[in-house]
Amino acid sequence: MDSEQIKLQDRLKKEAGQTAADLVESGMVVGLGTGTTTRFALEEIGNRIKSGKLKDIIGISSSIQTERRARELGIDITTFDDHQEIDLTIDGADEVDPNLNLIKGGGGALLREKVLAQSSRRNIMIVDESKVSPKLGTHWPVPIEVIPFAWKPVEKYLNSLGAKVALRKNEDGIPYTTDQNNFILDSNFGPIAELNELALKLGQKAGIVEYGLFIGTASEVIVAATNGIRYLKRENL
Repeated sequence: MDSEQIKLQDRLKKEAGQTAADLVESGMVVGLGTGTTTRFALEEIGNRIKSGKLKDIIGISSSIQTERRARELGIDITTFDDHQEIDLTIDGADEVDPNLNLIKGGGGALLREKVLAQSSRRNIMIVDESKVSPKLGTHWPVPIEVIPFAWKPVEKYLNSLGAKVALRKNEDGIPYTTDQNNFILDSNFGPIAELNELALKLGQKAGIVEYGLFIGTASEVIVAATNGIRYLKRENL
């Protein structure tokens, strides 16, 4: 991708982030996602707090990285100890299918992201048009978070399900660890025909903490496309 394409993509992501920020109202508890697209929404929310357009906003973060950035932007952070329900979550996704099912976890925060999604009244996903595909798994592997003790048996199990599995590593070759100190196995199943069946099999395996299939959690998806912003709602599908 050349510099002009990057500039265009960033401009579209910024527009999508602003569109998502428009849905935030004063007094809300907001779930704060992780990823490059979501940061534009965070920045817009921070700007609106500073200008006084938004007041009494508190956020629950999906990662330590997002929490740090939110505080820098002037967004107050809370936890589930004080607020068990989120009014609105804004997050990104790695892949979106026509039914608004998602693959998430490219940024390594899938466990906390799913907790936020399942605790939210409304889930808004922001993606660029490259993330939309006919079937999940067409362009992106499924990130699977595992406890380090069990990663080899889980790898064998995933291979038996037909996946090509790669242990995620840092640039130095050391295994990547999540905020919960777990490993991630990026598992390429190819286009997934039966999402619910695969999710059931993944949920039954000891050692798997969470998997990056988000089925039925997104209420709306904002797509940053070259011809403008597309706004997809689940009830319209």
